Amino acid sequence: MKRWIPYLIMVLLVLGILDYYFRAKLPAQLDLDLIFKTHNKTSSAPVQAEKVSDALLALRQRHHLKPLKEVEKGTPVREVPNGTYGFATCEVQTVHTTRTNSPLLEIHKHLDGIVYYVGYASEDHIEKYLTRQKNFHILVSSEPRGKASLLLEIPVDFVTKCTASTGGNAQFDLFVTAIPELLSFRPTADFHVELQAGSS
Repeated sequence: MKRWIPYLIMVLLVLGILDYYFRAKLPAQLDLDLIFKTHNKTSSAPVQAEKVSDALLALRQRHHLKPLKEVEKGTPVREVPNGTYGFATCEVQTVHTTRTNSPLLEIHKHLDGIVYYVGYASEDHIEKYLTRQKNFHILVSSEPRGKASLLLEIPVDFVTKCTASTGGNAQFDLFVTAIPELLSFRPTADFHVELQAGSS
């Protein structure tokens, strides 16, 4: 009856050695959830890899933003970690890791927790924002096109209503009733508007 104890100890030792050997040889842990999602794509599959402008990359780097992780996809915006960027519809209820076939705007959640719409607008529309007018529209697109070639970042809380166009061009109408007083010591030259390099 006591003969099986040494055999059991030897089997456990061999299993421990094999486990140690194979863990050292395998790359980092396998993310089975990610593998499952990759093989079971839904109809809202991501669009082909998008081209990101240098101005947008610089904006992300300046605010130390990291992309939303795949496991955080569909997370409510209030639960998304600070210092993250992703993509969302006008309502900004949940954030996605990539653009899909539905119209999405890039969303930045800064380290201070403030959430911003990010897109391209014309100089005229950006001027309305910078001069703090009341009751105005800003037409924003997810990519630079035509006159809408300047990068704009505006807090979601400033926007009263956001409407997405239903056509092929993803364009968003942001309606702002009033811009609240800014309570920061940031110089006025450091507004959240970025000029795209080389634009006229």
